Amino acid sequence: MATITVRTGDAPDLESFLAQRIYEYNAAATGYHDGESFSAVHQNESGSIEAGIYGFTWGGCCFVSYLWVAEALRRQGMGSELLRAVERHAREKRCRLVLLSSHSFQAPVFYARMGYEQIGRINDYPVGHADYLYAKRL
Repeated sequence: MATITVRTGDAPDLESFLAQRIYEYNAAATGYHDGESFSAVHQNESGSIEAGIYGFTWGGCCFVSYLWVAEALRRQGMGSELLRAVERHAREKRCRLVLLSSHSFQAPVFYARMGYEQIGRINDYPVGHADYLYAKRL
């Protein structure tokens, strides 16, 4: 029997490989072969990324994996601008639903203000906090 070793640290090649295999399975099972990742960034004059959003569309849904805004730009509308851009993109891709998650210490108030409804909660992720799943119908 093969030995399985758990490794720590960054493994982008493995993550990409596994994501592709799971997408292939999911596409075959559902008939939706329209999966596509997206990203948008805000860069300063020197080219450094100060805000960004990343996720994917698939099967009439949009999932936001990451939304980040540098501390200096928070509460100035940058996150709203990024999220609205993704919602426009999702509509162009004929998505009916946008999904995302936020820890209790991140931005749940922001997402509620942007029209997202909390549809799930995982307590103690991480311990002492919660993770919320949000959805917005387009």
